[in-house]
Amino acid sequence: MNKILFLSHLSQLFRRFGVLAAMAVFSSAALAQFRVDVSGVGMTQVPIAIAGFKGEETSPQKISNIVLADLERSGQFRAVSMAGMAMDELSRPDMPLLRQKSADALVAGSVTRLADGRYEMRAKLWDVVSGQDKGDYRETISQADLRLSAHRIADWVYQILTGDKGVFATRIAYITKTSGKYSLWIADSDGENSQAALTSAEPIISPSWSPKGNQLAYVSFESRKPVIYVHELATGKRKIMANFKGSNSAPAWSPDGRSLLATLTRDGGSQLYQVDVASGEAKRLTQSAGIDTEPSFTQDGSKIYFVSDRGGSPQIYRMAATGGSAERVTFNGSYNISPALSPDGRWLSYITRVGGQFKVQVMNLSTGQSSAITETSADERPSFAPNSKLIVYATVLQGREALMTTTLDGKIKAKLSGQSGDIREPAWGPYR
Repeated sequence: MNKILFLSHLSQLFRRFGVLAAMAVFSSAALAQFRVDVSGVGMTQVPIAIAGFKGEETSPQKISNIVLADLERSGQFRAVSMAGMAMDELSRPDMPLLRQKSADALVAGSVTRLADGRYEMRAKLWDVVSGQDKGDYRETISQADLRLSAHRIADWVYQILTGDKGVFATRIAYITKTSGKYSLWIADSDGENSQAALTSAEPIISPSWSPKGNQLAYVSFESRKPVIYVHELATGKRKIMANFKGSNSAPAWSPDGRSLLATLTRDGGSQLYQVDVASGEAKRLTQSAGIDTEPSFTQDGSKIYFVSDRGGSPQIYRMAATGGSAERVTFNGSYNISPALSPDGRWLSYITRVGGQFKVQVMNLSTGQSSAITETSADERPSFAPNSKLIVYATVLQGREALMTTTLDGKIKAKLSGQSGDIREPAWGPYR
């Protein structure tokens, strides 16, 4: 039974890679151009107008479009049309017209190319209801950081109007396969600006961000067996972190970045270990007769959530970070895997199988109540945004693989889909 389940679990990890459609050779430009489709209607969306930024028509990036797409994708905002209306931060808005359009807020700004080739970004946020300005934004950046600056402006607006920190300037990691090659990509939170961190002829799975966002742990099969690596993103340098006898899989960082959780079979059976990043020494945490895998620390580092079949079917369990006895967390359904914890500690997202369909679930950890938040049937690997307000996951939509983001209630979803190719195994990075 255990062996069958473990093989089923591995099959789940590789299922997508085995059926990816043949694709054209990747180019950076093709992978960088994503289409973001936002769907659904939230309960309390702020109607916001984003005017065209002065000077953006000659800028390599349309700043106002990026800001608006970010805010819409959050599920907290609804766009009010400003078609053909360009304003800068010095313009005096026509408040009666904006109120007539039912806008509660307005963002206007400018993009100015400086003599040294850099760009000055400026923005102003207006409260249309009161007619008062809510603040100014200004920074000078390189051309390469124009998109990042637009995301920062969206974060600034989001925080002022919601009181929560925005996540638009964060990054995601994901994996693709094409023409027999596997690639690990780092992209903006909207899927744009993809950069390849690693390309291999052998599978790459399970990317996991370090707490500071400067490293990724992942599993590579380049040695014809699963080995855990830690990858320095700035330099591309890699370090083998776990290459013990048998399988080394499912890495997850501790909140302090000093260790990794992993599933190892070095002592027989798939059990959880804590691997010290500095020394590479592994300490066994579980002693079950079943298969224990997919571990994840709570944000305070006191507990570990993981998947185990110790009760006869894969379910999610919780135990102290030092090991010991574990308590079962999921009880609905006979197949629950891929636990992801929200950074605020309030939510657990995971994948459940019902009638052959795989769906993202969200559980309120204080009540134990959970609900399905997707309409698709082949969902994989949910991952929370660092502000705990959004989830990214992989799925199949209209016959094609895609990355999706969703609000926790499932009411607002955004599809991030490449012009060609397929993407999967997402992991949302921390704040920069």
